[in-house]
Amino acid sequence: MTVEKLSNARSGGLPSLNALRAFEVAGRHLNFRKAADELHVTPGAVSQHIRKLEAEIGTDLFLRDPEGLAFTPAGRAYHRQLVDIFENLREATAELRRARGAVTISVTPTVASKWLIPRLPDFAELHPDVDVRVVATERVLSFHTDLLDLAIRQSASRFGSGVTAQPLFQQELIAVCAPALVADRVLPLSDKDIKELPLLHDSGDFWPEFLSEPRRDSVAGLRLGATGLCLDAAVAGQGIALASRFLVQRELSDGRLVQVTPRSLLGPEIFYLLRRRHAPAPAPVEALHGWLCTHAQMSVLR
Repeated sequence: MTVEKLSNARSGGLPSLNALRAFEVAGRHLNFRKAADELHVTPGAVSQHIRKLEAEIGTDLFLRDPEGLAFTPAGRAYHRQLVDIFENLREATAELRRARGAVTISVTPTVASKWLIPRLPDFAELHPDVDVRVVATERVLSFHTDLLDLAIRQSASRFGSGVTAQPLFQQELIAVCAPALVADRVLPLSDKDIKELPLLHDSGDFWPEFLSEPRRDSVAGLRLGATGLCLDAAVAGQGIALASRFLVQRELSDGRLVQVTPRSLLGPEIFYLLRRRHAPAPAPVEALHGWLCTHAQMSVLR
């Protein structure tokens, strides 16, 4: 018996899980590229999985034309059943995680490294039986498909009806740098003083608003894509960064950063703690949710 036949025999003739997953995701989007983005593979890989699946079960699942994908009747019926199967699998997996006291939270890499992770030892001491899984990504994940319990995200608009959003932090931006960068100057700095020093820009780039400059190209400096990189560069003495106050509290407290002017700027966004609206919340999820709200309030009061 060949390896392929042995594998099919052991699985009862089922197609591969990867192929089924590719079909389920592609069927939701009716677009190979969007499916590839969700699965973190190439569109070609998604197409290959589905062609192998069609060959194995002996029927076409999609109609392919230049305008996009459409289900065949067989494909639509098969996809409907697969959606239910994957939903049951997700729920079974989530129940197992909850049973062993696991909580999954999604945050941006900057919030993870600058605020959440340094404080997690306190939660672990209070709840030693709870495992916290931190998914640090800029990508907005799905509570449904990615099995999230909680998420911290910033937005200027409302979220969907399927989640509740608890405000954690206002986006209060302050100007900070390493003490050595301003060792020969008297604090607080004036706007003129600030403009004479290197400025660090992240993707948000609020320097023009902070300095009341009419044009963005009038504020020069090192441009870095992520806020976390700007803060690392500021600690290294490479310039002045604008940062949400709650993200730099540790660095301000231990002297790695100083606030160069008491002025601050309220950004357009708020950091929210998200959870599924109608899902039952196990005790570990409630514990982490309450702890996050408490620590956020403590951060605001400092």
